[in-house]
Amino acid sequence: MFKRPTLLYIAVLCLLFLANCAKKGSISGGEKDVTPPEFIKALPANYSTSFDKREIRIYFDEYIKLKDYQKQIVISPPMNTKPIITPLGTASKYIRIKFQDSLIPNTTYSINFGQSIVDNNEGNPLPYFRYVFSTGKTLDSLSLQGTITDALQKKTTSFVTVALYPVDENYTDSLVYNEVPRYITNTLDSTGFKFDNLKEGTYKLVALKDKSSNYTYQPKEDMIGFYQENISLPADTSTAFNINIFKEILDFKALKPKQISKNAFIFGYEGAADSLQIKLLSETPEDFVSKVIPVKDKDTVQYWFTPFFETDSLKFQVTNAPHYKDTLLTRFKDQYKDSLMVKSDIQGHIPFDKHFSFSANTPLTSIDKERITITDKDTTSVPFKAHLDSISNNASLTFEKAENDFYTITLLPEAVSDFIGNVNDTLTFAIRTKKYSDYGKIFLTLKEVQQYPVLVQLTDEKGIVYKEQVASDDKTIVFENLLPNKYNIRVIIDENKNEKWDTGNFLKQLQPEKVHHYPEVIDVRANWELKQIFTIQNEDE
Repeated sequence: MFKRPTLLYIAVLCLLFLANCAKKGSISGGEKDVTPPEFIKALPANYSTSFDKREIRIYFDEYIKLKDYQKQIVISPPMNTKPIITPLGTASKYIRIKFQDSLIPNTTYSINFGQSIVDNNEGNPLPYFRYVFSTGKTLDSLSLQGTITDALQKKTTSFVTVALYPVDENYTDSLVYNEVPRYITNTLDSTGFKFDNLKEGTYKLVALKDKSSNYTYQPKEDMIGFYQENISLPADTSTAFNINIFKEILDFKALKPKQISKNAFIFGYEGAADSLQIKLLSETPEDFVSKVIPVKDKDTVQYWFTPFFETDSLKFQVTNAPHYKDTLLTRFKDQYKDSLMVKSDIQGHIPFDKHFSFSANTPLTSIDKERITITDKDTTSVPFKAHLDSISNNASLTFEKAENDFYTITLLPEAVSDFIGNVNDTLTFAIRTKKYSDYGKIFLTLKEVQQYPVLVQLTDEKGIVYKEQVASDDKTIVFENLLPNKYNIRVIIDENKNEKWDTGNFLKQLQPEKVHHYPEVIDVRANWELKQIFTIQNEDE
């Protein structure tokens, strides 16, 4: 017979043994489920003809949910009133589609779910499931495919709508602004597109980065692209089409001005201000003068005037090439006068090939070189030249720079003056140079360029231009003083020789200027010289 302490000891041993067994044989969740949902059936059946129902149900072998359905699900032809599709927030073993709009007779419809159908537990997608039906006696069977590229940038945006418009007696290019297309598809998260179940005929092929998802072109917010010629089916079924999408420049329109200080208004505008002029039509003092300054990187100009005078409102006339003219009325009141504030975009180090420059919040009118000094790290005076660009409202100081040096730039009082009578107080800027060996260099040779001049740009991964040069022949292009970084190269065929990239216009059927991207990223390192050959691949090759 066991004593009580012995029984207690045996009980503890048993518990430890059972715990150890539980660890070794503990129940796990097993392997992760990576299997997508499986389509079982649909009512009416997929690929039905003579379709006359108001509702569709699509069944699966497990509980599913719809993910990102607004972008992923594409119905072609689109419907004026979108159908009700469930489930949206809950799990179900079937998808229910209830039509709220009448269906077009003798038409093949396709509902492409993209990757929106996922299982409830692990979110495994059933990729590119399509439900197809025809309101006629047969299913249309022709197809069309291609790719979308950005006309300027190396990387193309995703979720681009691709549309086909029948070219018949009712077709005009203006349809894209207010009519939904006959067929649509979507690039989803890739750059490729494909149409299936198309009807024989002639079509206009258009691509839209459709921000509002209404299948119509809104130039203020959408990008557009188009194939130049009409598409003919079935003749073009085997052709792979490419469309460049671009942002159009809007027709010019001046917006209502807004007073921002005692002597200044801002004028916003849409479009391109090619030769913008602003004239004050209201009665003014005899010594009245005005000046227009563009705001960098904004569709805005500043209108400055002096002297200030009393009145309740002002009437302006705005003109712009080629034929724009408008009259704008705005309220006017006394406000605080602007003080002069000078700043420089150059902070820290300055490259050897760049001038020191500064700008102001008010229009600069003069610069007194005698009230400016530049000294190096040994406090030795450095000779320089000064230049004032009154159009861009920017002043530059040009001087010879030595490597690994330190410079102090001092603007004594009244070194600069502005349009409304302000002068500066003492200002000091400190900048330095690096060693020549801190920079890299690219020697770029272009081959098989069919048309000069070209604009050669060095950009970052977002397409922001770091440096650019115009090339008029096949001489080697040298990019110097490059900080260690990764760069992209693009070459713009400058057809109108204006040294900038020009976008396209849909109504004018004008394609944007062609852009070629060097396929690889250029890794520039300090004290390195890279020799690159860029062979331009032309479309007809």
